[in-house]
Amino acid sequence: MAMPWEILKSLSDPTRLRVLHLLALEELSVAELQQILEMGQSRISSHLALLRGAELVIDRKAGKHSYYGRNPHLTPESEGILEAALAATRGEPAFQRDREELGRVLEERRQIARRYFDEIAGRLGKHHCPGRSWQAFGHMLLQLVPKIEIADLGAGEGTVSHLLARRAKTVYCIDNSPAMVEVGTRLAQEHDLPNVHYKLGDIESVPLPAESVDVALLSQALHHAQHPPAAIAEAFRILRPGGQVILLDLKEHRFEQARELYADTWLGFRESTLRDMLRDAGFQQTEVRIVSRETREPHFETLFASGWKPA
Repeated sequence: MAMPWEILKSLSDPTRLRVLHLLALEELSVAELQQILEMGQSRISSHLALLRGAELVIDRKAGKHSYYGRNPHLTPESEGILEAALAATRGEPAFQRDREELGRVLEERRQIARRYFDEIAGRLGKHHCPGRSWQAFGHMLLQLVPKIEIADLGAGEGTVSHLLARRAKTVYCIDNSPAMVEVGTRLAQEHDLPNVHYKLGDIESVPLPAESVDVALLSQALHHAQHPPAAIAEAFRILRPGGQVILLDLKEHRFEQARELYADTWLGFRESTLRDMLRDAGFQQTEVRIVSRETREPHFETLFASGWKPA
């Protein structure tokens, strides 16, 4: 760490004190310091180099830019010297003017962000936005899942189940493929998910007791069922009163090759058909809507459907 006399020497210049006053309030770039202090780039950079040498200031790279801030890891002795210097000069007119200019610089930052979002308003969901992905949204929304018991009907390898299991109490994965059950069980073990339980069985005859789970999930599974109404009736049977069925499936389409390519039994469903099946099974407060449409042919559309078992 810098010696006390090095720190005292760094604090002997009024400009460096002005810089330290500003950096105690906000992390700033050289260009922003130039704007506030009305000084040239070389002069500002020289002062920052001296302050870095005294370990009073640190810098952070952000792409092509560097941002400078007060060193948060000073020794108590160095911190005391710096605080005394700042306290003794805080009321100086130059420092008050600098704070006003800092406010204008920070407002300009906010204006840049506002202008960007003003320009793309109404188009945000149609263009790439870094970090904006359904995977990221999924992890965020999973934090809202309470400690409940879930049945994933037609779970496959359990991609959705393994995510839900990180928050849920128990997840039962039901699939009629022995290979899928074997792979899913192995993956659950590899991911250290002891609350995931795979069971071999058909979604039209679920190997779970009546009123044993809080949520029944059918994610792209219903169009593989021989008798979709029977699968929804089974979801109703295994749900506790007040439980919810959540369903994602394809909207009715004409891509006949899906039968051979994906072993689909049904070419999706009409919204009205799903709604009727839910209501006929006994579900209330039903909802069915389109939630996505693929941009490439055959432009598959995904339906979200849900309903609640009466309490």
